[in-house]
Amino acid sequence: MMKSESKAKGSQLRTLFGTFFKIGAFTFGGGWAMISIIEREIVDKHHWLDKRDFLDLLAVAQSMPGILAVNISVVVGDKLRGLRGSIAAALGTIMPSFLIILAIAMFLTPETITSNPVLTAIFKGIRPAVVALIVAPVISSAKASGIGWKTCWIPAVVALLIWSKLPVVSNPILYITLGGLCGWYLTTRGIIALESSKSGKEDASK
Repeated sequence: MMKSESKAKGSQLRTLFGTFFKIGAFTFGGGWAMISIIEREIVDKHHWLDKRDFLDLLAVAQSMPGILAVNISVVVGDKLRGLRGSIAAALGTIMPSFLIILAIAMFLTPETITSNPVLTAIFKGIRPAVVALIVAPVISSAKASGIGWKTCWIPAVVALLIWSKLPVVSNPILYITLGGLCGWYLTTRGIIALESSKSGKEDASK
């Protein structure tokens, strides 16, 4: 029994490492470009998180310092196997980038890439795919978060203000803080209204 449990735990650690190694190895662009691949692996394929938990994790991971994929991998690994799971998932995410950058540092220079027409053509072809990888999860996350025609102006205005590079209003931290405060206020108000409604029904029944 103990051997079978240890084998199962070891297999799960290998699965964690292999899954996040694949995510790190086959993702170009980083950040939002990774999200569609991460979601497909941990939500659709392995069912380690449901859609709502993934969106909550995504919001937290985006607001925390560090690399998005590493932040997500640490949380998923911790949920499945604790500290060992976090280490296995984080190593799987980091290892491909480390090996690729090491290979580039050893064999390629910026001058080699720009002067080689084949490499230049490859990177030019990858750019449109990266844009699609960024747009797809933005749309799916917006749908899952309940953003419709009446509320789509909020992310649009925030994006434009951040893009404007104006003092103060272009700082993303401002909108993360405002979003958290608004969410807390609306949730608290909803809880108070629900409790008032319950107490009113109880008084009426008496």
